Amino acid sequence: MFRKRKPARSTPTQFDTLIARNTRIEGDIVFSGGIHLDGTVKGTLRAEDENAVLRISEAGQVVGDVIVPTLIINGRVQGDVYASRHVELAEKASITGNVYYNLIEMAMGAEVNGALVHQSEQNAVSAPAAAEDESTRAEDESPESDGHPA
Repeated sequence: MFRKRKPARSTPTQFDTLIARNTRIEGDIVFSGGIHLDGTVKGTLRAEDENAVLRISEAGQVVGDVIVPTLIINGRVQGDVYASRHVELAEKASITGNVYYNLIEMAMGAEVNGALVHQSEQNAVSAPAAAEDESTRAEDESPESDGHPA
């Protein structure tokens, strides 16, 4: 009687690219479609398609920023996450960095060591602008900051 219906997800059931468990990629990746990550990526993962999805399995790891519309994670990210649509953090997800999101789903056991920053899909800030705003805000809030350069 009081149950809420979960909205139908638009995440693909098929992923175009698999980065296997024993694979290590160093460098930035720009993609469209879907990526399933079991390996390690050292660099920025950026989607150029508004329907792109990144799924990071329990074995997967990203050392760098993630900029995607939809992120499903059960692995680790060491860097900031920018998800303009949806972030799903499974029970073994671990993010060391800030998470900029529109919608977030977090299972018990998931951890974020950083700030959770909500932004609407219409007002989604691009990754560099958000990072710049965050650093400017941190400088402005610094107790030692008197408005004059050091």
